Amino acid sequence: MTKIERESERGLPRCVPLVRRLAVAALALTLTGAVSPINESLGHWTAGSVVAEEAPAKKQKTRRVPSLSEAVYKKLGEGQEAIDAKDLAGAEEIIKKALERSRRYNENEIANLHNMLGYIYYLKEDYNGALREYKIVVSQGEKIPEGLETTTLYTVAQLSYVQEKYDDALRYMEIWISKAQNPSSAPRFFMATVYYQMKEYDKAITQMQLGIQIAKERGTIVKEQHWSLLTFLYFEKEDWPNVIDTLKVMVEKFPKREHWIRLAGVYGQEGFEKEQMYSLEAAYTAGFLEKKTDYTNLAGLLMQEEVPYRAAKVLVAGFKAEAIEEDTNNLQALGQAWQMSQEVDNAIEAYEGAAKLSEDGKIYERLSYLYLEDDQYDRCVDSASGALDKGGLRKAQSVYIVKGMCQYNLDKLTAARDSFVQCRRVARREDDKANQRVCGQWITFIDRESARLKQLAAASG
Repeated sequence: MTKIERESERGLPRCVPLVRRLAVAALALTLTGAVSPINESLGHWTAGSVVAEEAPAKKQKTRRVPSLSEAVYKKLGEGQEAIDAKDLAGAEEIIKKALERSRRYNENEIANLHNMLGYIYYLKEDYNGALREYKIVVSQGEKIPEGLETTTLYTVAQLSYVQEKYDDALRYMEIWISKAQNPSSAPRFFMATVYYQMKEYDKAITQMQLGIQIAKERGTIVKEQHWSLLTFLYFEKEDWPNVIDTLKVMVEKFPKREHWIRLAGVYGQEGFEKEQMYSLEAAYTAGFLEKKTDYTNLAGLLMQEEVPYRAAKVLVAGFKAEAIEEDTNNLQALGQAWQMSQEVDNAIEAYEGAAKLSEDGKIYERLSYLYLEDDQYDRCVDSASGALDKGGLRKAQSVYIVKGMCQYNLDKLTAARDSFVQCRRVARREDDKANQRVCGQWITFIDRESARLKQLAAASG
């Protein structure tokens, strides 16, 4: 079993969320904004959602760009109408025909036409075509409005990522950051995702840390998937202290089963068993335990910390939730927890269920001791007999002793003597001198008691 597989069994992540799908969704939001109604003064589409969240640090000089001619403006309007009518083939034809006259157009007109064509390709899921058109847009440089340039740079970075052109994605995002005013944490998280795909985990972590710092400074929320990615990156580097720190943030901000179980798993792996127990306890209290290992791991830790009653209650909850199967081992574990809690009746019930399913007599042996302690001598004899019948015992002579004692307490002296004789026979065979002596003493005692009772009977007769 590999290390990753071992950690996965402890509830640790083997992969991060589908970041590529999230990127496509984010890109869709950006592009939806990119085809809003044409701005009356500059003739360009408004920036998408990502750019809209950037707040300008200071007022800058407005870029002077060539204006749109009435003919180009009209073609863009016709193309937009076709898009709104979901006639993508018609929209593509309109814009392509308009571009046939590109020699007459200025850079801003060319950029706007290619921008719309790029969006049409995007809607057709022709991402290579969309990427090609958007690169033409940004290649027009200072001759297009800043809003159009920054929006398209961001789009090119995202499309490059979707097409697995990671170097391009990073390059265009760096250009975007250099032009954006007071950028948010989003581009840093995006770059972290790209570096993750490139398996450059150190660089990805640096970008994640920058993004979190920016989010804190701006008072914005770091989303769950970003914390998950950071956790995974630390996990890949086997940086367990930071894995623990990020998971602690996640269970506080996003209290879910998966985060609590992962945190408990790392604590256990690193030897912090009390912290592991507390994490599983928190998950149990919140109702997050689902799997057998969730319940049995917590119960085992509670037993280890000498809290058997709590362990028993956790196991009972696991049985009720049908997460734990009622097999020999699980029922025996429950019986042990109840027994250590001095809950004899509950322990007996659990052991009885386990003994019936067991292939050997060891659990019946344990039951016989419990019945002896609880003065249930008939059941004690039955359990001892069951243990001897099933076999597989470590010391059968010990079970014969318990059986004989219970028979003696039932005033069945002949049967008790037979049990102690069997005990002595087995002890001799196994060279167990201690039990030979004990069983011999019981035989002598019973013989004397039998003789005494006979004398009493004769005297009274």
